[in-house]
Amino acid sequence: MTPQFWLWLGFAGMSAGAALILFIGKSRTRAEETDTIIHGLVPIIAACSYLAMAAGQGSIALPAGPDAGTATRAFYFARYIDWSFTTPLLLLGLANTAMHSGMRRPAIVWGMIGSDLIMIVTAFVFGLSQVAWLKWTWFAISCGAFLAVYYGIFVQLRQENARERDDVRAAFLRNAVFLSVVWLAYPVVLLFGDDGLGLLGPALGLGIIAGLDLTAKVAYGLMATVQTAKRVDRDLVEGIGASSRRPHLAAAE
Repeated sequence: MTPQFWLWLGFAGMSAGAALILFIGKSRTRAEETDTIIHGLVPIIAACSYLAMAAGQGSIALPAGPDAGTATRAFYFARYIDWSFTTPLLLLGLANTAMHSGMRRPAIVWGMIGSDLIMIVTAFVFGLSQVAWLKWTWFAISCGAFLAVYYGIFVQLRQENARERDDVRAAFLRNAVFLSVVWLAYPVVLLFGDDGLGLLGPALGLGIIAGLDLTAKVAYGLMATVQTAKRVDRDLVEGIGASSRRPHLAAAE
């Protein structure tokens, strides 16, 4: 498969995924509406990124290495722009799941998003760098920020999630583990891909990233949207969500 194949596949998959999430997502309560919008926006943003890369507008040619002569590699800067928007949205959605009864500690969310953006920006500089010691210094800083995101998810958010009912706790843990396992593969691919050691090759590296993106943004988004609908079903049956129903829906009843 060629690099272009994976880029166009990413565009098609993200577009179809966004349409499906928005189609099945509900908006009976404000929280459910927020969740639907978040998980619908994520693949829309990613689809724009993949379109730019497939059309040749989302990458630049850089030297393949300090001793590569005239050899070049494609640096896909559009993916970092994509990640700067989509990963904070995914973290916000995860926080909404963790604190289903109300966003009690927004500082935790801002801390995770800040760490996430540091991780992405330093990974971007890592990909641009040609001097070895600088390149791997930026990579190490990016990995450190990544660990801070994991701390926010599995320590701080989980502490807040412990105050929720059983189905909310189960949903948060399932979503957190799913997303974290998929995200863990990204730095490995960057390490061995063209931006790092260059061992994977352009097509294979793009194919793996496309597969990870579709899993983290479409498959995860669909799973999270369905789970949110189930939690809201229970809220409404038990009368918990009555005060948070969207005004026009509450008036209709």
